[in-house]
Amino acid sequence: MRKQFSRRLKQAEKTMPAFWDTSAIIPICVPGQSASAAKRVLSQHAVVVWWTARVEVRSVLERLRKQGAISLRAYDASRKRLEALLGSWREILPTDPLRGLACVQLERFPIRAVDALHLGAALIWCNQKPRGRLFVCNDLRLGDAARQAGFTVETV
Repeated sequence: MRKQFSRRLKQAEKTMPAFWDTSAIIPICVPGQSASAAKRVLSQHAVVVWWTARVEVRSVLERLRKQGAISLRAYDASRKRLEALLGSWREILPTDPLRGLACVQLERFPIRAVDALHLGAALIWCNQKPRGRLFVCNDLRLGDAARQAGFTVETV
């Protein structure tokens, strides 16, 4: 299974990138999640994320481990998958223009601050030209905002 995951990452490096919200990365990392759609999209689109995605995914993994929702073995496998992703994804770093775009998204859409930052990062990534760009997301409210902003949204 680890070889298949590595192969998907290598395939994705050669394809059109997509912006991935943390909610879409979790199914790829955590064994037993419904991840077939996420893995399909991963094989077709390189991963671009907001700078905090690593911390957000780790937060979910640590919470699942502490609550006993995943075994130690599944936790270790999840960490390894995350580490493999870290080596292949592109992070959008925090900047003043991104912060400004995030504030504009808060004015436009009923989303939380963290979601506005993800959406702002996606807009920075595509030079504020979201038409034809893929936004991969499992969060309904953020997905709706991304769609209204002009992105093509894929739920995994």
